[in-house]
Amino acid sequence: MYKTLKHTFTLLFSLILFSCNNNPNNNFELKQGDLLFQNTGTDEIDNAIKDVTATSLSKNYSHIGIAMKDEGKWFVIEAIPKEGISKTPLLKFLNRNKNKHNKSQTTVARLDSIYQPYISKAIAYGIERLNTPYDAIFLWDDNSYYCSELVYKMFSSQNLLKNDIPFLTHPMTFNDKTGKPMQSWVNYYKTRNQPIPEGIEGTNPNLMASSPHIKFIHDYENE
Repeated sequence: MYKTLKHTFTLLFSLILFSCNNNPNNNFELKQGDLLFQNTGTDEIDNAIKDVTATSLSKNYSHIGIAMKDEGKWFVIEAIPKEGISKTPLLKFLNRNKNKHNKSQTTVARLDSIYQPYISKAIAYGIERLNTPYDAIFLWDDNSYYCSELVYKMFSSQNLLKNDIPFLTHPMTFNDKTGKPMQSWVNYYKTRNQPIPEGIEGTNPNLMASSPHIKFIHDYENE
């Protein structure tokens, strides 16, 4: 009888432990203003973005959006090619690119508490600019936006000193490790009849992911 009970408790404990280990994020709840970092794929430009923006802390992100809830449903405010600034249903966003196990290659980060009071105005900034064109040239202006530029300006447009903005900007580069322009970027800008904006101030998803003012809290690939 004792051995049977002992075996039963051991089995139950093992099942509970197995369940916990395989569902590490089962208590996760998305929050207004959460940042959704995404690995959008492995095509030439996606790889080119990651190649020239990788940091010691983040290497694989090529896209970013910000979560918002509207009438009980979750959306992502983002700037994407062809569509511009969009209010994308969360499921559509997550389904955009998946790994070989059919899991979304999306990771969620949350801003420090000190920045939570700025979330509502940040989202309002994005909503006011819905349908604004996407900036395929990656220039720092207000007539069009690329993904990380939009998120940065959601906060820089508020009453924050430059040093208090939760993200950094730096001179962009499109060069490889030898200092020469990557051929993929040469081709990209040639088809658009534009010069490569080497050294122009900007930002990118990997740089944002390296911010000390955010904490990564969930990975949809591990669900």
